[in-house]
Amino acid sequence: MIRKEEKMTDQISYSPEVRGRAVRLVFEQQKEYGSQWPAIKSIASKIGCTAETLRTWVRRAETDQGIQGGMSTSDQMAALITRFCPLTEPEPIVKALKQAMTDT
Repeated sequence: MIRKEEKMTDQISYSPEVRGRAVRLVFEQQKEYGSQWPAIKSIASKIGCTAETLRTWVRRAETDQGIQGGMSTSDQMAALITRFCPLTEPEPIVKALKQAMTDT
């Protein structure tokens, strides 16, 4: 059973486990579909999200894994911490954040 939570704004929030599972399914099944987009459309309809939402999750995963260029999630968080926490020493926070992102 797929767990999703509805918020007051009628947006559905999917758990990280559901997102991760859906992205893994896309990576595993894209060869069977001939390309990634048909796999995304099929899997999105099964979990109840839009194909565009799942495509966004897949692109983020590709960036985080170094498959596609761009700034990873952990690097984005580190840049934000450095930018918005100028009065604190950002290096320990950035180091802990990167470690936490690597562990998951």
